[in-house]
Amino acid sequence: MAKKGNRVQVILECTEHKTSGLPGTSRYISTKNKKNTPERLELKKYNPILKKVTVHKEIK
Repeated sequence: MAKKGNRVQVILECTEHKTSGLPGTSRYISTKNKKNTPERLELKKYNPILKKVTVHKEIK
């Protein structure tokens, strides 16, 4: 049976959407391994409000 101690859920939020001033937010939920990736996660994801692929960074 596999251990799940190091894998945690993280929330990714769009960086471009905050600066655009449009209402709403683009957020995704993902998982990461805290042991292998201690720094904040940064992925390119689709933002449906801006209708393009943008950089989403881990929050909190």
